[in-house]
Amino acid sequence: MLKSGNKSGSKVKKSLGDQIVDVIIYVALGLIAISTILPFLYVFAGSFATEKELTEKAFFIIPSVWSLNAYKYAIKTANILRGLRNSIILTVLGTIMCMIFSLTFAYPLSKQHFRGRNFVMNMVIVTMLFSGGMIPSFIVYKAYGLYDTYWALILPGLISPFNMIIIKKFFQGLPVELDEASYMDGANDLQIFLKVALPLSKPVIASISLFYGVGFWNDYFGSMIYLQTAEKYPIQIQLRSIILQSSTIVDNMANDFDINGTPPDKAVKMACTVIATLPILCVYPFVQKYFTKGVMVGAVKG
Repeated sequence: MLKSGNKSGSKVKKSLGDQIVDVIIYVALGLIAISTILPFLYVFAGSFATEKELTEKAFFIIPSVWSLNAYKYAIKTANILRGLRNSIILTVLGTIMCMIFSLTFAYPLSKQHFRGRNFVMNMVIVTMLFSGGMIPSFIVYKAYGLYDTYWALILPGLISPFNMIIIKKFFQGLPVELDEASYMDGANDLQIFLKVALPLSKPVIASISLFYGVGFWNDYFGSMIYLQTAEKYPIQIQLRSIILQSSTIVDNMANDFDINGTPPDKAVKMACTVIATLPILCVYPFVQKYFTKGVMVGAVKG
């Protein structure tokens, strides 16, 4: 009997050229990763630094003197906690509603037997290319009583065509045999959607929820146009007012700070960046394992 040269499952030995290429790729990716994370570390460190250190050092990731004055100023001059609360409410409510409508809209369009699905898809694609514009949208929102409410930020974007198409492609990638077996067991379409399709769609649900959540959290332009009451402002609008006021820190606030004195304008801006970025960054680790699978499978299958 002839013996095979390589045992089953054994690794193929790479040539010297392949190993050199791997090293170059790893080094390049490492440099890119470092160049990406260093600005965040600098902003985080600068938010705790003093004016002397920010002036004398062009770059640092660990401040020699730690100071909370920039955060104290941000909290005392504007209602940061209220802004965070408003942003959390807007993000959670908007993401849940967008996911409900996107999932229920994408599922029927993923079925071949759904009549008129091509026409509906063409109508969806049209909305990706054309829009009414800012002024007509403002008139419509005000006519329907949506002005100065969170609904003006949520209802117009309940279904993102791009995100819906990704979900649709993911549903199309599910085995057809699951539907056939469910029909044989007496399940209807709604039961199949709730008990079969949704439990298998955790990757795409987590990924698209992150897309929607980040969009609502970072929304600034829409909040500035459609919200008028200061008590309803999200964190982005609150931080804008802090940054505009930070260059004119009044002397009568000096007693509110420690021995390092009033915080520099640059440190206040960095602190505002950390406050606005950190909460949404904390969500990413929980959906990271679903992120690549949910987006890529939904994008290539169908």
